[in-house]
Amino acid sequence: MPPPIPLPGSAPLVDQSPPESRHSRRRLRACHQCDWVMALPPLRSGEQATCPRCGHAEVRRHRYPAQRSMALAVASLVTLLLAISYPFLGFTVKGVSNHIELTQSATQLIGYHEPVVAIAVLLTILVLPALYLCGVILLQIGLLTGRPLPLSRVIARSLAHLEPWMMADVFLVGTLVSLIKIAGLAQVDLGSGFWAFGVFVILLVATSQSVDRDWLWFALAGEPSAPDGSRTGQTAAPQGLTGCHTCGLVNRLDARGKGRCQRCGEPLHHRRPLSLQRTWALIAAAAVLYIPANVYPIMTTTSFGRPDPSTIIGGVVKLIEMGSWPVALVILVASVIVPLGKLIALAWLCLVAPRAHRMNALARTRLYRLTEFIGRWSMVDIFVVAILVALIRAGNLMSITPGPAALAFGAVVVITMLAAMSFDPRLIWDEPAEPKRKRGRLR
Repeated sequence: MPPPIPLPGSAPLVDQSPPESRHSRRRLRACHQCDWVMALPPLRSGEQATCPRCGHAEVRRHRYPAQRSMALAVASLVTLLLAISYPFLGFTVKGVSNHIELTQSATQLIGYHEPVVAIAVLLTILVLPALYLCGVILLQIGLLTGRPLPLSRVIARSLAHLEPWMMADVFLVGTLVSLIKIAGLAQVDLGSGFWAFGVFVILLVATSQSVDRDWLWFALAGEPSAPDGSRTGQTAAPQGLTGCHTCGLVNRLDARGKGRCQRCGEPLHHRRPLSLQRTWALIAAAAVLYIPANVYPIMTTTSFGRPDPSTIIGGVVKLIEMGSWPVALVILVASVIVPLGKLIALAWLCLVAPRAHRMNALARTRLYRLTEFIGRWSMVDIFVVAILVALIRAGNLMSITPGPAALAFGAVVVITMLAAMSFDPRLIWDEPAEPKRKRGRLR
């Protein structure tokens, strides 16, 4: 592989050259999914380093990472401000019209006694993305000026924890599904805020993809030497090592299998504490809530004074009867198949992890990655309810109210996401524990 190309000397220090060009020693990493210890190779812009054992992407390199992230984050924040400042959606039916702003998709739920769902919607589509973008901007300002802020490490740690809970892209899909559902009943108007929000979603995804965590942490705190005696081509646990999930640095654990990352301060463990027990508990809680989420109505549509409650499955059936097969398929997959499949997949992984076999470890790791990725998309149905409740408000002529299943289903989505986060995929690759042999007394 050709050596990395240093950037111009006029660039800020953080951008002048990648970490591997400033170190003669190898920089070690321990894979977060299979625990394999490896040395990072020299990387050029646009390249990534993947684990040779399980294929997990460890590092993605970008050219001008600080300036790139800074520009995208500023542009994202501007479009978010535009999205909440202008009308988002509107509808007209039989001379009655209504227009809403983006924030009303959450605030209107409070009036229907759904404050928890309203807070979840507000956090996932506005508050957490705004905090993430502000964090990226503050970090890059400090790095570009050569004077990192005192709380830069705390901010950088927070970015990694915020990212899974940002669901603006899922909300945009939910908005499109809502528009298709009501297009045959009323005339829909797309406001300037809708188009600004669409651009914001694209820029937000680009911003999160542009953050080079390896380069970021190197610029913030350098690269401490790997623990003495660290060996590549082996797993980290038998060596008393572990890789930090936040900054990637390889650290040595104490005799109890615990410690703190010497670079970012994140708590470290040999394996996530009580990983299987916590995952089983969360799976059980989600399974219990999955029943009322599908039995009770998720929303009630009132047309000409007649209420019509609808469950998730009932809504899919109605969409099929209306001929909206694509929308029905999206709701069926996101709201029924994905949550149920995620529960089954996580339960199966918990069952096989203690006696995993290396021949199947890669396939099971891929299943875990899929399970972790698709979980957040089940929020589509919650966002559909939030948009329709806020938009369709024409009294007895036509209105939509949230049902009791909305809270239960939202809880299922959040709990299954927490279950996937609590499961430690490194258990799949661990050697099965040998059963203890009973020793009888010789007579």
